[in-house]
Parts: sequence; C-alpha cells; structure tokens
Amino acid sequence: MAGGSATSAGYPRSEMISSLSKYLLICVAIVIAIVPQLAPAQQQQEDFERAPIHYSKATANDPIAQLKSRIERGEATLEWDATLGYLPSLLKALDIPVSSQGLVFSRSSLQRNKISPKKPRAIYYGDDAYVGYVQDGMIELAGQDPTLGAVFYTIDQTPPDAGGAGAPRSPAQIVRQTDNCLNCHGAGMTVEIPGLMLRSVFPDERGSAILAGGTKSSTHASPLERRWGGWYLTGSTGVGTMANTLFRPSKGLNDPIPLDGTGGELTDLSDRIDTSKYPSPHSDPVALMVLEHQVEAHNRLTYAAQATLRALHDEKVINDALGEKRPPGTHSASTMSRVRNASDPLVEYLLFSGETKLTSPIVGTSDFAKEFPQRGPRDSKGRSLRDLDLKTRLLRYPLSYLIYSPTFDGLPDLAKQHVYRRLWGVLSGADTSKDFAHLSAEDRQAIVEILGETKKDLPAYWTQPTR
Repeated sequence: MAGGSATSAGYPRSEMISSLSKYLLICVAIVIAIVPQLAPAQQQQEDFERAPIHYSKATANDPIAQLKSRIERGEATLEWDATLGYLPSLLKALDIPVSSQGLVFSRSSLQRNKISPKKPRAIYYGDDAYVGYVQDGMIELAGQDPTLGAVFYTIDQTPPDAGGAGAPRSPAQIVRQTDNCLNCHGAGMTVEIPGLMLRSVFPDERGSAILAGGTKSSTHASPLERRWGGWYLTGSTGVGTMANTLFRPSKGLNDPIPLDGTGGELTDLSDRIDTSKYPSPHSDPVALMVLEHQVEAHNRLTYAAQATLRALHDEKVINDALGEKRPPGTHSASTMSRVRNASDPLVEYLLFSGETKLTSPIVGTSDFAKEFPQRGPRDSKGRSLRDLDLKTRLLRYPLSYLIYSPTFDGLPDLAKQHVYRRLWGVLSGADTSKDFAHLSAEDRQAIVEILGETKKDLPAYWTQPTR
C-alpha cells in the first residue's frame, strides 16, 4: 500500500473512525432516550418523575394549587360548617356545583375503612377540579394541571377550634400528596400517567369489591348495563345498570349474584343512607355520565401532553449528542410519529368516537342537567358545546366542552397543532373514516360554527368554509 491513508473497502480510515464515532453517539443517545420505555413496569410507572415532567418536584398550576396559594397569602379562607366541615366553603371557592354530587359506596378509596353502603363517599367536580368527601374523614382533592395531569391534595377535617377555649384557631390547610395517591392514580389503570379513574365493581354487603367479578373503568364508551357498580343512582336510565346493587359471590359463574332487596332505579336514597349528612340527597345519572366523559378526557389530554414533551426531550438528547441542530419548527419523523400516536386517541375521544348509544332518555333528579349547560359560552344562535342531548347520546353537539379548558389550551404546541388539524379534517368532511361515522354533516357544521364564534385561538384555516 503506497502513500496516503490506509483504506478498507474503499473508505479512508479517518472517515471510518468518524462514522464509527457518530454511530456510537447515536447508540448512546438512543439508549439515553428510550431506557425509561424499556424499564420494568414499576419503573415505567415513574416516567412522570423523570425529565422533562418531574411530577413531584414541579410547581403545580391547577385550581386547587391556586386556592392553596391564596389561602397561604391570607387572600382566601375556608369556613367551617358544623355538619360538613370545610366542604361547602371549598365547593364555593372552587366554583363546583353541589348538583354534581355522585355517591359511591364501594370501598375503593384511600379511606376505604370509612366508606360503606350506609356512608358512601361523595364526589363533586368542576371542569378542572375534583373533590371527594368522606364522613368522619379527610377531604380528598384532585386538580388538573396542563402538564402534570392530576395533582392530589387533602384537607384535614379537624375543627379549627379543636384546641379548646383560648387556643388559636387553626385555619384549613390544603396539603399536596405525591406518594400514596399515585399507587393507584399513576399506574396501569391510568396508563402510567397521573390521572383519575371511575370504576364499576361488584360490591358486597360491606361495600368491598368481589374480586372474582373483576372491575371495569367507566367512560362514555362503556355499556350502561356495566356502569355504576358500587354507586348509588337517583334517576332513570331506561336500562338495567349495576347501580344501587349489592352482590354475593357465586360458584361456577363469572358474575356475582345480586342480593335481594337491592338494585333497580331509585329517586330517593333516604331509606339507604342519612341524606342530611350530604349537601344534596341526589346521585344524578346525568352528573355521573358527564363525570365519566370528563375523567377519561382529562387522562387522554395528560397522556398526549406528557408523551409529546418526552418525545421532544428525547429528540433534543439525540441532537445534542450528535451536535446537530434542526431548523426551527422541524422535527424528526420518529418524534412526529410519537406525537401522532399520543394525540390521535385524544381526537377520537373528544369527538365521542365509540360512545355508547342511548336507547332510552336519561332523567336525573337534581338540577345538574339544567345547570351544566349554563356554565359555558354560546354562539349567536344560542348553541353551546355543553348542551345536553340525553336521548341518543350525551351531548347535543358531540365535541367535548373541555376544548375550552386550560388543560387543552396548555397542550404542547406540537400536540395542539396536530389535534387541531385532525379535528379540522373530521369536521370539514375531509376525514370520513369509520371512527367518525357517528357525526352527521349537520353535527360537523354546527360544531365548526360554534367553535368559530366561541374559541379564540383556532388556526387560520378554520375560517375556511366547510366542505
């Protein structure tokens, strides 16, 4: 070999070394980026504790965190009620309607020993905050943060004058919880993101779930016949549900057997519980159906946000390792694929793809069905995305009202751009896939018109006439 550098297969050795170094850097960067995805299940459940989320260390920005800050600055206080503790004042401070009350008697809470068919837990909610009330227990809260997902808190229900005469009054303290709650609310049933869940179980006489019967998450896609096991229901659905029912185990059968004297539709719970111990005597099916939709929608919003942030983080790790810079606004094919895969299920859910069709009208006993539509914007024709149908489906115009929420607005730009483009493809009529066959041309047109007048940050292409 005469003169020049050594070669192999026609490539200069220096180029071979450079290519090998680059290859090794790519391998290292990929390992750094994907190790959390290859970790054991328990480690996967903690992905939200790593960069870029840092769940427990991050400062939350949800309605409960904001109220907590106002209380600590002396700008707000929670008043004590002799029967309900801080609950009435808390609901008022968070603008959560009492009519949203749902009563769940299955022992499926951190305070399971204080819950029973005689003393159900009460759930209340607004668009981005949830409150759980247990008699003789603490108040459980969850606020929806655009990046962190569900953030959990508690309030001790100790009377402020418990120290006796002359002792200083102790104000209510909202305490953030980052440990125990995530054992359930950051695991498999919430797809490893900090989220909420509604479950339907087979409760026995004490309210304990009969494990052999299994458990199901309830969303707007769940068959009504399988919803609300372990819940009280006051109203009519027109079909048999699992509400108001206690069960006993069965031998040789998959499903436990209902106990005599339980089940069926109720309008009054006074023979089951002491309703004076709650702000409302109702557990309204309309409120529960909206809650089911909202919880899963929040979880999918969180999943889309966190998956997108992780994709962008991993892309940066790889680019930094290689010393490469991408033109602003451009991303790798793998990053875009991850964003699409995380955001498309959200689009489907926001448009009620797969929603169970109602065969009978849903009739509640509280004022929830009257109050809920009044809490959102309306267009010049008086239409709102919060208008209820309750005859064949939940909403009159099937696009989730959570599109107005801070959680939606707080999506990473890359995810939000994709969601908006997919929504436009469906609503403009360009996307006619079977996932959206339930939307009529009138539905699509109405939704576009309502959003055009009530949503301020729509992309410019939404102003085009629909096809």
